[in-house]
Amino acid sequence: MGKKLAYERYYWFHGQIKECRYPNARKLAESFEVSEKQGQRDIEFMRDRLGAPLVYNPLGKGYTYEDPHFELPPVWLKEEELFALCLALRFTAVMPDRHLKDSLDHAFEKFLAFRFINPPPGLDEVRKKVSVKNVVYSRVDENIFHPVLYALFQEETLKITYYSPHKNESTERIIRPLHLFCYLGNWHLIAFCGLKKALRDFALSRVRTLAKDSRMLPLPKDLPPIREYLDRNFGVMSGKESIEVCLRFSPQVANWVSEQVWHNDQQVYHTPDGSLCLKFPVADFKEVRREILKYGAGVEVLAPLELREEVKKEIGRMAKVYL
Repeated sequence: MGKKLAYERYYWFHGQIKECRYPNARKLAESFEVSEKQGQRDIEFMRDRLGAPLVYNPLGKGYTYEDPHFELPPVWLKEEELFALCLALRFTAVMPDRHLKDSLDHAFEKFLAFRFINPPPGLDEVRKKVSVKNVVYSRVDENIFHPVLYALFQEETLKITYYSPHKNESTERIIRPLHLFCYLGNWHLIAFCGLKKALRDFALSRVRTLAKDSRMLPLPKDLPPIREYLDRNFGVMSGKESIEVCLRFSPQVANWVSEQVWHNDQQVYHTPDGSLCLKFPVADFKEVRREILKYGAGVEVLAPLELREEVKKEIGRMAKVYL
């Protein structure tokens, strides 16, 4: 309750300034029956923590704003809203941009200073209690990430040099950024490519050089929705044409797999011997094949036959490596 009463004093002081009444520590203390020292501490808090541009006016014997347009933030956070914000802050661990992380930390500290009713956790406490860790992800240069992010929101055209490890070659592209996507810890830029005249996925870890380009790159009217593109190209998701996959997991891994969601439309069946059968649609086998191989002998592909053969051949190639 003390913090809420303090905020009422800040608003009273703010209102007095807006009405050109030149409030000071003595007037604040008299109005709220607190000590003059507390009144002075409130003024310092408004200036140092709330960012109020306070200046003392000798003629008025009180304070005014250097910027007359300044306003105090009106937002109060409930406890669950504060916890949600804390969690969101920790998920920025996947963002490869130290400048943006520092800016967010600074903004969060300011936010905690005045937008709460109960005493909030400090940023150090949030770091101790919640964390995010990625494994096997591709490193992105923040000198690439930062301008890509700005170009995305400013709807600018970029000229990039892009490296393809599959072909072991680099190409120059003129692109229009449309969507930034973090998938399994890896950052992807979905953009309209002037070279291919279509949507393309650019892994930011493979962008070697980047610069703004003054040329306009208009988007075609028949460009597919971004969500449709993501569903078709990422994850074990169904596109326009899907194929149903059926996997049988051994009793040793069945309980583990039962906790997972591979697809929103998946069907799960338990068998008397403790095995688990999982059915779900996929657009292609690329992503699901990697997931299957992670479980080794703990999983068997029951359908379709084409996927079963692909996995069987890959296991054969793996076996030759260890001969």
